[in-house]
Formats: sequence, structure tokens, C-alpha cells
Amino acid sequence: MATIKKEVTLDAKLADAWAAFADYHAVDKRIATGFVTKCEANEGGRTVTFANGLVANEQLVTMDHATHRLTYAIKGGRMSHHNASFQLVADGNKTRVIWTADILPNDLEPAISGMMDAGCQAMKNKFAGQS
Repeated sequence: MATIKKEVTLDAKLADAWAAFADYHAVDKRIATGFVTKCEANEGGRTVTFANGLVANEQLVTMDHATHRLTYAIKGGRMSHHNASFQLVADGNKTRVIWTADILPNDLEPAISGMMDAGCQAMKNKFAGQS
């Protein structure tokens, strides 16, 4: 199983960043505008459309407000397994986001890693100048 880990520092206080992440059905508007072009609520989660045309059905697994951690799984599509989490950590007046994904099959790792890089850049852009 491939594990991909990305980190990005957002120009936002932890409470503000977490409020956006906790607004689970607004990832296209509050977190990764441009990378995610559409987000719709569905039973148990959300359907996310990415800028490259990929559509994913993400199921919310855990949203832990005390630890600022959100976990989701993707069902269907080319991957036989996809489980990911966002962990937000205060870093002064900024917020460090640790995004980890475990995926199968392993050969999708370069494509998913590239998408996660684009997602991190979109997050950084969205939160620029907010702290």
C-alpha cells in the first residue's frame, strides 16, 4: 500500500482554518478553490469534482473537533483502497496541515501525489493573507 504525506502551512489561525475544513461540504469554496470545482453532499459524505475532471465520492469517516482531524475514504473508481486524513496543527498565527493518504493500487501513487500537490497549492492560495 502506498502512503503519501504532504504538508502545507496556511496563512490562517488554527480556529479559522479548522472552521473551513469542518465545513465539509464547502471544500470547493472554503479550502481548495480551483483544485476542487464542485462539491455536493451525498449520503454519508460528498461528491467532489476536481479541475482535471475526476469525480470522487468521499465518505466522511471521522471529524474530531478536539484534535482538528478529519478522515475520509473514497469509494469506487480506479482505486481499490483510499483512506486519507487532514490533521491541522497551530504554528504560531499560522496552521500546518498534514495530509496523509493510503492508496491501492500502488501504481496510482504518482498521479495521486501530483493531485495532492495541486491541492496543497490551492489551499495555500485560498488562505493567503488571512493570519
